[in-house]
Amino acid sequence: MAADVHKKKVWEVPNGSLAPGDGQHAERSESPTPGLGQGQSHGRGNMEQISKDFSELSTQLTGMALDLEEEMRQSKEGKLEPSPQTTRRDSVLSGKEEEDVTMDAWRMHRKHVFVLSEAGKPVYSRYGSEEALSSTMGVMMALVSFLEAEKNAIRSIHADGYKVVFVRRSPLVLVAVARTQQSEQEIAHELLYIYYQILSLLTWTQLNHIFQQKQNYDLRRLLAGSERITDNLLDLMAHDPSFLMGAVRCLPLAASVRDAVSTSLQQAKAKSLVFSILLSGNQLVSLVRKKDQFLHPIDLHLLFNLISSSSSFREGEAWTPICLPKFNSSGFFHAHISYLEQEMDLCLLLVSTDREDFFTVSDCKRRFQERLRRRGVHHALQEALRTPFYSVSQVGIPDLRHFIYKSKSSGLFTSPEIEAPYVRDEEKERLLGLYQYLHSRAHNSSRPLKNIYFTGPRENLLAWVTSAFELYICYSPLGTKAGAISAVNKLMKWIRKEEDRLFILTPQTY
Repeated sequence: MAADVHKKKVWEVPNGSLAPGDGQHAERSESPTPGLGQGQSHGRGNMEQISKDFSELSTQLTGMALDLEEEMRQSKEGKLEPSPQTTRRDSVLSGKEEEDVTMDAWRMHRKHVFVLSEAGKPVYSRYGSEEALSSTMGVMMALVSFLEAEKNAIRSIHADGYKVVFVRRSPLVLVAVARTQQSEQEIAHELLYIYYQILSLLTWTQLNHIFQQKQNYDLRRLLAGSERITDNLLDLMAHDPSFLMGAVRCLPLAASVRDAVSTSLQQAKAKSLVFSILLSGNQLVSLVRKKDQFLHPIDLHLLFNLISSSSSFREGEAWTPICLPKFNSSGFFHAHISYLEQEMDLCLLLVSTDREDFFTVSDCKRRFQERLRRRGVHHALQEALRTPFYSVSQVGIPDLRHFIYKSKSSGLFTSPEIEAPYVRDEEKERLLGLYQYLHSRAHNSSRPLKNIYFTGPRENLLAWVTSAFELYICYSPLGTKAGAISAVNKLMKWIRKEEDRLFILTPQTY
C-alpha cells in the first residue's frame, strides 16, 4: 500500500465541506453496499481540546500548532523547558513501562511493536519503556537507513522462528518482532493499523508539519496518555478476526428491528452530520451515512477501539475531535459519543463536520431515542443484546465447530461464538492462528490460493476464496474432504436464509 500523499498544507478545511482537498489521494472500495467503503471526503480540520472524560486517554491538541512554533523558537534561543505533556506522561506511567527490558519475561512476549521517527526517536513500544529501548530503536533505524543508502528498502528479517517486519510511513517507521503464525503481510497490515491509530489522534497534515519543522521532535509529548488506546488496539487485533478479515461484524438482529433503528437514525439528522453509527461492543448495529460518503472498515475499527479503550464514555456525552484516516487523513471530524442507557451496551456515535455543533448533535440523540420508543423496538434491542452471538449448532451441521464468512461487496463478515473445544484462551488463540495461516496462504502475493484443505491432529479446516466472498470453516478431525464440501454447501444455504439477520442489506442515507 502506498503512503498517503498530501500536497495541500492546511490546518483547517472549510466547515461542512465534503469535497476532496487538493492533492488528496481518493480511493474507494469495490462496493460500499452497507455504507462501508473507502471515502474521499473530509470534515473540519480544526484542533480542539479533547473532552474532559477522554483527556486521560487521548492526546491534547489545543493550540498545538502555536505551541509547536513557540517550542521551536525557544529551542533556538536555548530556553526550552520540559513540556506539560512530558510531565503528565511521567505522572501516568502505565504498567508496561515498568517492565524491565533486560529480563527474560520481556523477551518472551510473542509480539513486540515499536514506533520510531525517521530521526530514530522512540514514539511507542508495546512492552517496556521507550527510554530503555532508545538504543534498540536506533539500531532499527540504522538498518533502514543503511539499505536506503543502497537504494533499497528493508521489509522483513526472518531468523530463528522470528519475523522482524518493517513498515515505513514517513515521517514514522513501524517495526514488529513476532513469533506467531502470521505472515509478513498480515503483520505489516497490523502495523498499518497502528499508523492509522496515530493519524486518528494527530492527522497526517499535523504529523508531517511537526517533523518538517523539527526532525528530531519527541512525538510522545503529543501522544502522552494515548498509549492505552494503542495497547487496546493491539489486544483487539490479537483475538478479534475483524482485523484479519478487514471487515466489520454486525450484531445479529431481526431485519424489521434493524430497519426501524436505521430509519430512526436517518430521521434524527442535522446539517453537519456525516455518519450516525450505533454499535454494541465491537459489533455494528446500524450505520446511516450522508449520500455519496462512505466509511472504510479500518476507520470503523478505529472508532470501535476508541470506545472500548475507555469506560468514561458511559458517564455522559463526550465531544471529541477524531480523524478518520482512510476517509481523509488531513482533518478532524468531531464525534458525539454516548451510551443510550447505562444498563444497555449500545453506544451512539454521531460524526459531525462542525466543531461548534455539540448541542445540535446532542439533540439528534434525544430525537433518535424518542423515535426508538415510538416505534416500540426498545425491548427487541434489549433481547438482541442478551445474546450478541449465535451458536454454531444453529447451522445444523454436526461436525462443524466454527466458521468465518466475509461478504466482499459489503465489507461485513459473520461468525458464531467460539465454543468447545476452544474454551481456554490458548485454544482460542490457536484457532485464530490457524485462520491466520489459511488467510496468509489464500492471499499470498506470489501464489494466492482459492481453495485450501488443511488436516491437523485436532481439527480440519477449509478455505474458499472467490471474487464475492471468503469462507473459512473449522470442523472435526474425523471428517472427510467430501464431508467438508457437503458442509460448505449446507452452510452457504443457511447464511443465505439468515442474511437479513446477519448483515445490513438496506443501508440508509441522509
